[in-house]
Amino acid sequence: MSAKIIDGKAFAAKVRAQVAAHVARLRAETGLTPGLAVVLVGEDPASQVYVKNKGIQTREVGMNSYEHKLPAETSEADLLALIARLNADPAVHGILVQLPLPGHLDSDLVINAIDPAKDVDGFHISNVGLLGTGQKAMVPCTPLGCLMMLRDHHGSLAGLTAVVVGRSNIVGKPMAQLLLGDSCTVTIAHSRTRDLAEVCRRADILVAAVGRPEMIPGDWVKPGATVIDVGINRIERDGKGKLVGDVHFESAAAVAGAITPVPGGVGPMTIACLLANTLTACCRAQGLAEPEGLTA
Repeated sequence: MSAKIIDGKAFAAKVRAQVAAHVARLRAETGLTPGLAVVLVGEDPASQVYVKNKGIQTREVGMNSYEHKLPAETSEADLLALIARLNADPAVHGILVQLPLPGHLDSDLVINAIDPAKDVDGFHISNVGLLGTGQKAMVPCTPLGCLMMLRDHHGSLAGLTAVVVGRSNIVGKPMAQLLLGDSCTVTIAHSRTRDLAEVCRRADILVAAVGRPEMIPGDWVKPGATVIDVGINRIERDGKGKLVGDVHFESAAAVAGAITPVPGGVGPMTIACLLANTLTACCRAQGLAEPEGLTA
């Protein structure tokens, strides 16, 4: 294996330390404590774990954590009423509604009810539009984490050729916009792209976010390229469960210049960037300087 391993776990710890230092300074200088409200509807086991981890890490960096756990049968009207109260609460600077929601709830309607300035997931249509037009926005956490790691590894991204495999609203599309904002030449590819292998081989930066286990083998990777693997897929191998990415790690690592592992790559950055976004939202709401290095 020749590729440098981009350690997302270590990088996330660094980001959380930066957030904690800024939160402590903010409290000392202004008496202000950023607050994150997380709304969980129903009892999806994975969502419960995510919400618990978010609460722990929010408190660890010195922020206030507000958790609202609602039964699965909660009506749309009741959920929207809660969001309206959180929008109006000055102690809450960030609001996150944990997805997926139960089937009777309209996710788009719920997300777009959040005050865009408090939309720390970056999913509100206003933030999508602001990001797409190069304006100041709340940026989705996973793409933001990828961008931070790429900037750290490369320094300037200007002029590099980037290929994003995946066109989701949560990762693929905002990732492409962020790379464009850093002056990359960007292609969005997907499972139906003609000659996808050849498209991938042109990439100086290859971001895999297609949701198919080990879809991208090493011979699709340009020698020396940086590979960011967003995929988290659970498979059975040798009678055991295993987490793998969208990239075949061993073959890609033999060719790439740098690569994120799964697990321990992009994943830990998502919650770290959620905390960074909450801090950013708090600073923007108060007209204070934004924390350096923690925004797009």
